[in-house]
Amino acid sequence: MPVTDSPPHIAEFLAYLQWEKRYSPHTILSYQNDLTACFGYLSTEYSVTDPWEVESGFVRTWLATQKEAGLTTRSLRRKISALKSYFKFYLRKGVITRNPMGVIVSPKMSRRLPGFVGEKDIQDLRRVEFPPGLEGETHRLILALFYLTGMRLSELVQLKESQVDISKSVVKVLGKGNKERVIPVDPAWMERIRLYRDMKTRDIEAPNRERLLVSAKGKPLYAKYVYRVVKHYLSMVTTIDKKSPHVLRHTFATHLLERGADLNAVKELLGHASLAATQVYTHNSIEKLKQAFAKAHPKA
Repeated sequence: MPVTDSPPHIAEFLAYLQWEKRYSPHTILSYQNDLTACFGYLSTEYSVTDPWEVESGFVRTWLATQKEAGLTTRSLRRKISALKSYFKFYLRKGVITRNPMGVIVSPKMSRRLPGFVGEKDIQDLRRVEFPPGLEGETHRLILALFYLTGMRLSELVQLKESQVDISKSVVKVLGKGNKERVIPVDPAWMERIRLYRDMKTRDIEAPNRERLLVSAKGKPLYAKYVYRVVKHYLSMVTTIDKKSPHVLRHTFATHLLERGADLNAVKELLGHASLAATQVYTHNSIEKLKQAFAKAHPKA
């Protein structure tokens, strides 16, 4: 649904997210869908069409209908977050004098430790057999870049050749809000990337020269393809439930912390806005310490 198809008060807010907050198109679409659904309900049930007409009770009723429809806690929290951002925007502009979301509290998420791949399994992953030629090397680099840099799926798919500095052994990743972070990469893997770029030029008639990773036909990769590649190879070496690119991001962070990396440094490498988002990975390390203690200590 294009932003221009939204009511003016929603379209103005979405434009703010796009041009000032620099949110991704995916995030903006989520906000658009949530706000459109909410105001559609408010219009039908309460004849409310403008932000200054909204009451806290109206929003609570809509959220209750969403919960009754089977919406997950995570999805409810996202909808509440969208509405809070929307009303804060119009409160700052002076369009409304009170925020109806001020008394609405997001439901708590049950704490779930992120899954990760063990170091032995990562070593096994390096020894699996890849297809010959460019396709196999693309698969190899997909797995390596996720584990070596901790980048997100969207960041890897959009990664450009110009973001890889082979001479300095760093990759510049453009993350959420268009914030750039610089991640060091082992020189041996940087050399592998250099050879991969040469392979693209040699094996493909007209390869995409902007994106680093391409398909066997030289086309830019897309998220679903990368997800399938990661799931396929992780299935060869691990039995963990989730086998996704994000699991390799979790693995990157967990292995760094287990080997004594500074929490703030890991936060910067992951591109987290706050330390709280990174601290969840310390729980994996603590659980490992508890298991070692229980197994080895005579008084455990």
